[in-house]
Amino acid sequence: MNQNQPGALALVGFGEYLPEAQELEAELLRFGISRGKRNTYIQIPTAAGKEGEDRLDFWRQRGADQAARIGCEVKYLPVLSREDAFNEQWIEEIKSAGLIYFSGGDPVHLAEVFAGTPMWDAIVQSWREGASLAGCSAGAMAFGGKIIGIRRSHVTEGLGLLPEIEVIPHYDKFLGWLPDRVTAAVMRNDAGTNLLGIDENTALVLTDKWRKYGKGKVHVLRGELEISTEVFPNN
Repeated sequence: MNQNQPGALALVGFGEYLPEAQELEAELLRFGISRGKRNTYIQIPTAAGKEGEDRLDFWRQRGADQAARIGCEVKYLPVLSREDAFNEQWIEEIKSAGLIYFSGGDPVHLAEVFAGTPMWDAIVQSWREGASLAGCSAGAMAFGGKIIGIRRSHVTEGLGLLPEIEVIPHYDKFLGWLPDRVTAAVMRNDAGTNLLGIDENTALVLTDKWRKYGKGKVHVLRGELEISTEVFPNN
């Protein structure tokens, strides 16, 4: 058992909680369990917090269905405001979970809710102590140092977990939907950063090195991030 080592970190292009993502999410959870964490899957729907109760219920049920397929306990934490990110009971639940998952929506709202809060500190600490941490779409974007202007036309501050990385999720779709904004992001002169385009149903996973998971591609659009030719999981 490899306790007190960092867990896996996954940047996912699209597909959270879908049957097609079951293998990835099960592997991330197993990785956390191998580092001493519990067979518990934390859902954090913050990025969809402005989309209404029906949409939040949709994500909650989709996550519950995935947990049933995987065979694990699921905890749904509706962290919708900065006040929620100070909830001590939820912070305690995060500390022992094997997988903490941020689903999609608005990455700027997600970063605004979590930046500088005790819950974000607890999530980062739990990851450093072995939990797997995943962000899909908006979640992946918010983990970076900057959030590029896909939904908005300007660049905003991310949570800074990966300060040298910026993410364009749904890359295979966004390239056709919003080519001008993708081009603007690629051309922006930001020395020392890596701009990554992650296709749908694809993830980039960090363990001892960065590895791709899924049937799509990870595109290094700016920078020199080294991605292994091995795939995740590296059994």
